[in-house]
Amino acid sequence: MKETVLTAQALTKIYLSGEVEVQALRGVDLDVRAGEVVVLLGPSGSGKSTLLNIIGGLDHATSGRVLFQDLELTSLGDQALTDYRRRHVGFIFQFYNLIPSLTAYENVALVTEIADNPMEPEDALALVGLEARMDHFPAQLSGGEQQRVAVARVIAKRPDVLLCDEPTGALDSKTGIRVIEALLAINAQLGTTTLIITHNAGIQAVAHRVISFTDGRVSAIHENEVRLAASGVSW
Repeated sequence: MKETVLTAQALTKIYLSGEVEVQALRGVDLDVRAGEVVVLLGPSGSGKSTLLNIIGGLDHATSGRVLFQDLELTSLGDQALTDYRRRHVGFIFQFYNLIPSLTAYENVALVTEIADNPMEPEDALALVGLEARMDHFPAQLSGGEQQRVAVARVIAKRPDVLLCDEPTGALDSKTGIRVIEALLAINAQLGTTTLIITHNAGIQAVAHRVISFTDGRVSAIHENEVRLAASGVSW
């Protein structure tokens, strides 16, 4: 059994919407092991993104605890959380957020300039299969290629944890599968613990474990005895 890298204990998050309290998380308990690929499934509003934001140090819990290894995130202030994100976490979102005036290489190099122990930009782009496109600007790349540049930009700083919120949500099946292939290659080669939120239930077949959310709670946890390659995913 691999070591636990992320732990949530009795985690709650309450938002105020006017006079109304909205309970986004209702006592979530969760362990994520080092090197796992975990897929988070559930309808909109079930708490998946809220959990990822708290784990990633982007938001504060209302109560409960979150630990990254021995570091209790829920006890940290904003500056310490910023340092945690910079050193340990990478985020992939549905939209690529590339800088249009920079090439793929230059978009990745932006991160390597501020990371402690970065990869070379060309090596990060090679990991996602884009070494031949590094001199192209975002407008010269397909949606799937732009998303893979975004993946390369994040993994170039060698994060311990990669948090992906609907990374294929804006892509068709062919390009979405290429992005999932890139994420799995990074997990296999670098051992990066990877959490993927998706509405596409077919993607769960590539995970080590699948965690289902309903109404702010973990409703089921399933371990895949056999994992599919990304090419085998039903889109």
